[in-house]
Amino acid sequence: MSDKLSYEDVKPYEQLFTATPAFLLERFAKRKTNFVSKFKSKVVKFLDSLNDDQKRKLDIVLNSDTHELQAVMADAYEKTNIKQYKILANPKYEEFIELNINEIEKLLTE
Repeated sequence: MSDKLSYEDVKPYEQLFTATPAFLLERFAKRKTNFVSKFKSKVVKFLDSLNDDQKRKLDIVLNSDTHELQAVMADAYEKTNIKQYKILANPKYEEFIELNINEIEKLLTE
């Protein structure tokens, strides 16, 4: 795998992106909800279960520019028509993505 994410890297985690109904995800994104802190115990459990390759991919996500991540979400939406990807690709929700990525970084350093 390269140091750049693609839809192929996202595809195995599709269920995580679709776990929240699109209308709720959009509401949370509009309100800039700290999703990670709301579901902290589940996120920690998930992070603890990652294998080495998954940890490397997570590191790439954490070190990627938000615009790059949103481009991957736009590509994922184009390939799947999954509305959650479209929401996450929306530049209006850049702050929502940054907030939650920063929260994941905090969890990793605790």
